Amino acid sequence: MMRKPRETSVQLGVNLGGLAMANPVTTASGTFAAGREYSDFVDVSSLGAVTTKGVSLNGWEGNASPRIAETPCGMLNSIGLQNPGVRHLLDVDIPWLAQVGATTIVNVSGHSFEEYVQVIEALEQTEHIGAYEVNISCPNVDAGGMTIGCDAHSVEEVVGLCRAATTRPLIVKLTPNVTDITEIARAAVSGGADALSLINTLLGMAIDARKRTPQLARIVGGLSGPAVKPVALRMVWQVHNAVDVPLLGMGGIASGLDAIEFMLAGATAVAVGTANFTNPTATIDVLDGIIDYCETEGVHDVNELIGGLVC
Repeated sequence: MMRKPRETSVQLGVNLGGLAMANPVTTASGTFAAGREYSDFVDVSSLGAVTTKGVSLNGWEGNASPRIAETPCGMLNSIGLQNPGVRHLLDVDIPWLAQVGATTIVNVSGHSFEEYVQVIEALEQTEHIGAYEVNISCPNVDAGGMTIGCDAHSVEEVVGLCRAATTRPLIVKLTPNVTDITEIARAAVSGGADALSLINTLLGMAIDARKRTPQLARIVGGLSGPAVKPVALRMVWQVHNAVDVPLLGMGGIASGLDAIEFMLAGATAVAVGTANFTNPTATIDVLDGIIDYCETEGVHDVNELIGGLVC
């Protein structure tokens, strides 16, 4: 049975860098495809937004298998941003999202600065996209494979190029695999980001002690799930105190209280990721949990919660 959030008098609408969301809940890229696969379980149009899987100019095959490993309180993945390319998104997924009435954020990926721009230029031909989430955790082939999001100069440059290619809200997704997350956040804002999303996965690995081999073909992968939540909360709080743009918080959110914690730390909206794999109604469960908290605590507008941490 398809789930919808329960009705409430609480004001749930938020503004994420120019993107009006009916409520603060969206999906973490790569965990919800483009929503169609979950539409039997949840009313995707009732979410604040659907964030698509990362899209590149042309299709990417992704990494070799095995590329998923279960870990205590989470999972590792090295999917490698497998996707069929921007043309498929435009022809198949965006029209479906528009038909069901979903607010759409497209996650944009690239192996070069030029590819990011080309993807955005291709997506500009449709009116059914609310915002872009620029994934700067990709390796830059023009810089020897260095992850773009680990260098402040690269971040400012690629964000600036994306900013020049669109007037739509530009959300930049930050990697946590850096020494100082605030330095990267400031660079993204300097380049023209309207909002920031964080965190992406933490670099980790898993070993099969019996076989004495790594559990992932590429040895290391991205750790997500409840295990990363304390790190994500810390980084959201740090960035909230360092820049003056809205934040989309993510990392281990599986309940309404998890989401509230992120908002208190400074997030305007939240994304549900790994929880979708074990609970296909996780997004609605989180939204209902936010409503329950607000009604119990006498919060009439969720915006009252943003940055409300008392230290």
